[in-house]
Amino acid sequence: MAKIITYREKDCFIHRLCGFTKLVFFIVWTLTTMLTYDTRVLAVMIAASFIIFKLSKTDWSQVRSIFSLIVIFLSVNIIAIFLFSPYEGCKIYGSRTDLFRFSERYTVTLQQLFYELNVMLKYFTIIPSVFMFITSTNPSEFAASLNRIKIPYTASYSVAISLRYVPDVQTDFSRIKNAQEARGIEMSSKANIFSRLKNMSAILFPLVFTSMEKIDSVTNAMELRGFGKHKTRTWYSARALKKQDYIIIFLTMLFSAIALTVTYMNGNRFWNPFL
Repeated sequence: MAKIITYREKDCFIHRLCGFTKLVFFIVWTLTTMLTYDTRVLAVMIAASFIIFKLSKTDWSQVRSIFSLIVIFLSVNIIAIFLFSPYEGCKIYGSRTDLFRFSERYTVTLQQLFYELNVMLKYFTIIPSVFMFITSTNPSEFAASLNRIKIPYTASYSVAISLRYVPDVQTDFSRIKNAQEARGIEMSSKANIFSRLKNMSAILFPLVFTSMEKIDSVTNAMELRGFGKHKTRTWYSARALKKQDYIIIFLTMLFSAIALTVTYMNGNRFWNPFL
C-alpha cells in the first residue's frame, strides 16, 4: 500500500518554521506563480520549489502515487488546451512558426508549444510547495496561524480538520481502488491513460459517499461539544515568530517583488523570445 501524505514531525529547518511563516510563503508563492507567465521567472521558481521540497525531507514514496495522478490530469489538461485553442500561443506572442499539421484545423506551432510549456511550469512550480506544506505543517498550528490573520476560528478549525482528513481520504481511495482491481478493473500503468481515467472515475462516487458519512459523524461530535459557542478561543499549538521566521517572510516578499517586477517590466506578463 502506498504511503499516506500527511504531517510527520521531522528535525529539519522547514519543520522548525512557524506555521504562520509557511502559510505566508505558500500564499505569496502561489499568487506569484499565478500572476507570471515569464519563463525565466518560472524556471527559477520551479528549481527553488524542488530545492525546498528536498529541504523539507519529504519522502518521495510518500507522494509518488498522488504525483502520478496529478501528472495524468495535467497531461489531459494540456491536450484540452490544444484542442479548444490550438493557436492561443500565436495570439499571445504575435507570431507563428508551424512545425507539423494534424488537420486543417490543428497545426502544431512553436508558439503554442512554448505557451503550454509555461502552463506546465506553473503547475509544477506549485505542486512541490503543496506537498511540502501538507507534510511539514501541523494542522493545529496551521489553524492557529489562520486565526492569527483574523480568520474566524471556526473556519480555521475546519481547515485543520480537512488537513487531518487527507490521510483518511487517501486510505479510502486505496481501499476502493484495490477492491475495483480485484473485480478485474485495470488501474495500473498497464492500461492506457484514457482507460485509467475512465476507471479512476468509478472510484469517485464511493469515495464521496464514504467521506460524507465521516463528515456527518465529525459534525455531530463537534456540535455535542458546543463548538462555535464562544467568539474566541486559545490555541495549544500556536507558536511565536522567531528570527528565522522573519527572515523567511522577508525573503519571500523580496523574491515575489523582484519576480513580478521582472514579469511586468515590459507591460506584459508573457516573456516573448520570438521578437
